[in-house]
Amino acid sequence: MNGKQTLAFDRINSVKAEFDTIYTAADPRSYYRVLYGLNYVIPEVAKGVFRGLVEAVGRQHGRRPRVLDLGCSYGINAALTRTPLDIDRLAHRYADLTRDGIDAAEVCRLDRLYFSSWPREVDATFVGLDVSAPAIEYARSVGLIDHGIVADLEKGPLDRADRRLITDVDLIISTGCVGYVGQRTFARLLEAIEGPRPWAANFVLRMFPFAPVEATLAETGLVTEKLEGVTFAQRRFHSDDEQAGVLATLDRLGISSADKEAAGAYHAELFLSRPAADIEACPIETVVSVSSGIDGLVTGWRRWQ
Repeated sequence: MNGKQTLAFDRINSVKAEFDTIYTAADPRSYYRVLYGLNYVIPEVAKGVFRGLVEAVGRQHGRRPRVLDLGCSYGINAALTRTPLDIDRLAHRYADLTRDGIDAAEVCRLDRLYFSSWPREVDATFVGLDVSAPAIEYARSVGLIDHGIVADLEKGPLDRADRRLITDVDLIISTGCVGYVGQRTFARLLEAIEGPRPWAANFVLRMFPFAPVEATLAETGLVTEKLEGVTFAQRRFHSDDEQAGVLATLDRLGISSADKEAAGAYHAELFLSRPAADIEACPIETVVSVSSGIDGLVTGWRRWQ
């Protein structure tokens, strides 16, 4: 990511509420308490898309797919994509574990048993990448991800051992990571992948321009399509100040916030990047489907304190 885009992303991120501490705990109880309290639904609305893409890329590459979850935190995308669980059930589980007053080691022990008891509905290997060592260790230790990488690819490349974990990745996914990472991260990932060109599915908040990342992906032979005519709610705004900052940012970018961010929640768009031959063989409408009722998820769920 060049210096100009780094500064641009930093300015845009400055309007967002800061939740860094919830990503550094040894278990995800604070993560769910804070984000579920803001109706954080993007992993829930994304899981159907990810399931379809895992199945499609597996068929296209003729093998059990390997998925890289970029910015995976505590492994929520893997949990929802692989099992019948939903974010509502998970959030209430961690609320119960908080009330029981048990320590992080016991939460992890219980979660290993809990997640292993659910059937795997998606057959894939998951590799998680995040800057948070505690989050990666949790997700790996309880079995949500098969392998974990702790790295900041905006600052430096992967080491040799971590490169081996992604050399044959088939699909890169992210829900809200772009904006914290950019061109440099994707360039380093794609340089390390030696097999068939991977697919990349990124849910990107509308205030973050995706064009620079798209250009980097194009340099490696990936063509990007945006799923037109639909946006995906991410979470409610934490405060009036956060919403005002986001609306001002969108206005400067010439993006209308009417009926979306102006109504009280962040919205993301889906960008799917693939080799041209794969796009021809599997048009986007055959591998991505969107369910209705997203507004109901955002406004109808109980706020959890």
